[in-house]
Formats: sequence, C-alpha cells, structure tokens
Amino acid sequence: MKQYTSISLGILLWLISASFSFAQDKVWNNKQCAVVLTYDDALDIDLDNVLPALDSLGLKGTFYLTGSSPVVNNRVNEWRAAARHGHELGNHSLFHPCDGSPADRSWVTPETDLSKYSVTRAVNEILATNTLLKAIDGKDVRTFAYPCGDLKIGNENFYDKLKNDFSGARGTSDGMQTIDQVDLSNIRCYAINGQSAEYMIDLVKKAQQTHTLLVFLFHGVGGGHNINVSRGAHSQLLHYLKDNEKHIWIAPMVDVAERIKAYQTKSK
Repeated sequence: MKQYTSISLGILLWLISASFSFAQDKVWNNKQCAVVLTYDDALDIDLDNVLPALDSLGLKGTFYLTGSSPVVNNRVNEWRAAARHGHELGNHSLFHPCDGSPADRSWVTPETDLSKYSVTRAVNEILATNTLLKAIDGKDVRTFAYPCGDLKIGNENFYDKLKNDFSGARGTSDGMQTIDQVDLSNIRCYAINGQSAEYMIDLVKKAQQTHTLLVFLFHGVGGGHNINVSRGAHSQLLHYLKDNEKHIWIAPMVDVAERIKAYQTKSK
C-alpha cells in the first residue's frame, strides 16, 4: 500500500510540475522563455556592428538612445531604418544624468549630476526625449532605461511620474523572473562586460529551464565603449538564440513589457 501511495504521490507531483511548465510556456508567446537584447547609449557600434548582426539573423533588439548623443543626430536616418525593421528605439534620457554623490562617481559632471536635478527637470528631459524619438520612428509606445541604474532623486522614485508614458523601465539589477514576478518599473537584467559566449548561453539555458524573462544589457560590442563584449561572443549568443528560436521568444523590450502588463492586469 505504501508503495502505491508513493507512486501516486510521484505522479501527482509530476503532473503539477508539467502543468506549471505548460502554463509558463504559454505566457511567453508560446515559448519556454523570453529573451530581450538591449543596447545602451546610442553608440556608433550599434549601427556598425550590432544591427548588421541582428538583421542577418532576423532578430530584433532594443536600443536605448541618449537624446543628446551626436550619434543620434549624425545618423538619424540609420536609426529610423532600424525602427522600420522592427527594432525598438528606447528612451535613455536626454543627457544621461547619473547620481554623482557616491565616491566612485567622480566622472559625473556637475551638469549631468542627477542628485542635483529636481524631479520635474528629470521628468521633463525624459519626456522631451520621447518627443525626439517619435520624430525619428513615429511611435508612441516604448520603454525607458535608467541611466546608471539610478532610480531616485533624493528619496523620490522619479519614474513614478512617468509610468503612464512607458510600457516599462529597465534597471541594472540582475535576475530572472517569471511573468508574475516582473516589476515593470524596474525590470531586471544582466549587464555584460567581457563575459564569454558560454556564460551568456548558460543564462539563456537557465531561462529556458525556469520559464523566466532574461534581459541582456550591452554597451560596446567589439569596442566603442569601456564596457564591452567581443563580437565573437556576441555572435555566438545570437546564433544560439536563432538556432533555438522555436523555444525562445526573442523580442524588443516594448513587446515583452506590453505582454507582461496585459498578463499582470488580467491576473489581478
């Protein structure tokens, strides 16, 4: 009798696990997980290295543009073409202000010190960047990324005044989360700086196994920034994603955030 009870319990646990796995597969566009590729700061390298690599495989990413970057002004037609091809042009603020008060932030200039900003100024500059981005891509819906991952001015979360203007906001804290765990005001990610292709692919495999959202945060790809990943490692990651596209939903942040918002709203 105890043997049958043990077997029955084992079957029940398996059925519960299988049911959870199936349910989680459904939420990520009928795939095992979601992977978002994000690239910060509007760099020449985005247009020279990253977009050709993504487009060659039919993959879509999110590019968080700093409005005042000369790369936005000088190459606006290329950014417009990227948007037409399905990539997201996200908002990374107008001047990329960061909190200059920590001891390790001596590189922050007085003009771009977020700790010296008012909340109103920060919000207005971000909204002005939305206007600029709409002039480039014609879109009203997009996501935001916190410069330097800084969420507050003083004790106030400035994004609280922007929630109606974005589908979500990507932070810099690492972690993978199920669709019901994601905080759309501070979406977790993994910042890449010199890690190997094996490291990045292992993250994807973990997301597949746990049915979670995995967001990559890149700066330089093959140069262009002191935070960098090699073109070879980046290429190997992209090829793994493409080879497993049947099981992985690879999409811009805005598409994933909109799905999360709809799911979480329905679940309330």
